[in-house]
Amino acid sequence: MTSETVNTANSGDPAARTVTLAITGASGFQYGYRLLQVLLKSDVRVYLMVSKAAYVVAATEADLKLPGQAARLQAYLAEELQVREGQLHVFSKEDWMSPVASGSGSPGTMVICPCSTGTLSAVACGASNNLIERAADVVLKERKQLILVPREAPYSTLHLENMLKLSQQGVVILPASPGFYHKPKTIDDMIDFVVARILSHIGIEQQLTPKWGRQGSTPENG
Repeated sequence: MTSETVNTANSGDPAARTVTLAITGASGFQYGYRLLQVLLKSDVRVYLMVSKAAYVVAATEADLKLPGQAARLQAYLAEELQVREGQLHVFSKEDWMSPVASGSGSPGTMVICPCSTGTLSAVACGASNNLIERAADVVLKERKQLILVPREAPYSTLHLENMLKLSQQGVVILPASPGFYHKPKTIDDMIDFVVARILSHIGIEQQLTPKWGRQGSTPENG
């Protein structure tokens, strides 16, 4: 991965520096893992959830065998990513006492990256069968910021209907669709393009990819 300098917006406000991140079982585990890296480097506190299917995808796509138990995963990631104490909190799928399960404790922003179409469907219909779904439901009911990063091709009519339904409720649907105007040379460059777009919506300054008009003649919204 490339090195970067990233600064949080409104860094004086602790609440503005907390993001809920869920990584589910769609192809594209690297997007979620890279986003986690950058958020932590930005001194953002992260509430992390990883679905069961995401563990399989991580092993398949990134040859990364993550510890299955939440406490062990937190310890592993804290060491691997050099996280300061208290910055990363990993919750299991049935940790109903976690902050993300309640409107009184949920951060103002949640990102599901990548977002499987199964999770997309569950969020669209208000299911709360696991903590990821409940956390998204809380964000919706509290009128907070929810960003979904689906990675599927092609989309079925049901997928599109679910996206439309959520978009009409204010959810940002940000597909993992890398642009090419920044002339990517590596897969990491393509991953960073998507992560940069997510950071832009969260309100975090980034130097992963140039914005439109800042270098060459390319638009920010690609």
